[in-house]
Parts: sequence; structure tokens; C-alpha cells
Amino acid sequence: IIVGVFILQIFIPSFTESFHLNEKAISNYEIWRFFTAIFLHASLIHLLYNLFALLFFGFALERLIGSRRFLIVFIFSGLIANIISVNFYSNSLGASGAIMGIIGTLTVIRPLMMVWAFGLIMPIFIASLLWIIGDILGIFFPTGIGNIAHLSGMGVGFLIGFLLRKLHHERRNRIEIPESYIREWEKTYIKER
Repeated sequence: IIVGVFILQIFIPSFTESFHLNEKAISNYEIWRFFTAIFLHASLIHLLYNLFALLFFGFALERLIGSRRFLIVFIFSGLIANIISVNFYSNSLGASGAIMGIIGTLTVIRPLMMVWAFGLIMPIFIASLLWIIGDILGIFFPTGIGNIAHLSGMGVGFLIGFLLRKLHHERRNRIEIPESYIREWEKTYIKER
């Protein structure tokens, strides 16, 4: 989808202007921009970086939580990142907030998962900490990157990760006994009066 959207951006001059996130999302009630901006990219390099991160971290998370939950993490993180970032940036586009949500969720679920980041192999929780530090510094030394969107997406990912861990822990600690075993036990040990 993201590659197809990028091709449309190249060949239809007004496409990006119609769907990227800006003040029109609020002032003109063009709320679709909070969603559509996730799939737009400013350049081929921007697209390739996001696709690489989505491929690497996305496959890992999808394998752990399933396709439906993965899609929820991606879309929800991207939407919340865009809702927050529209207050700080005049224009915004890209999947980075959604991808940082994926990374945040992975960090909570598998903190010791080894990843290649900054030219080194390290646990994902260390890589996430370094990305957070970099984005905080980027707020004070702006470079045109949506650091607040990154941090927002990562925060949403952390929250979803904690929720998924809690659900997994509760499900794992529950003892389930098949109905057939219960009926057999009743027949064997309980006499009717």
C-alpha cells in the first residue's frame, strides 16, 4: 500500500497536498488526514527507511501478536502520533509514528530481542532508549524530522505492549479443563442421590 501511494504521489501532483497532515485536518475538518498521512512519504529515501524498519520490526511483531493485533498497533500508533504532532508541526507525513509504535510494542514484549541499530547488535530496549534520546535532542535541535511524532508513536507502542503483556500473562495463568474431563470426573466420583 505504501509503495502504491508513493507512486501516486509521484504521478499526481496534488495527491500529497490533498492527504498530508496539516492545519486543514482541524480547521477544515479534514480528519482523514490523520490517517492518510501515515501512508505518504516526502522522498524515496524517506520511503526506503520506513519500509526497511517496517519490514524488520513489523515482521517480528506480527509473528508475535498476529496480523490483526499488528494492524491495530500500526494504525493506532500512527493516528495518535499524528493527532499529537499536528499541534507542533505545520506539515507532517510518513509512517514513522506508526513504526515507532511497533518498536515500542516490541520493546515491551521482547526487551532482550537483539536488533541491528547504530551499526551494532544490541537488545531492542537499548536501541529504543537511544532512539528516544535522539528524538528528545531533535526537539531542541530541529532537523525537519517529526521527533514528537516518533516519541508519541513510541509511547503508544509502550502502552499497547504493556496491555498485551498483561493479557498474555492473565491468559497464561488461567487453567482450562476440557468439558469432557469434567463430565467424566462427575460420572466417576459423584453419585446422584
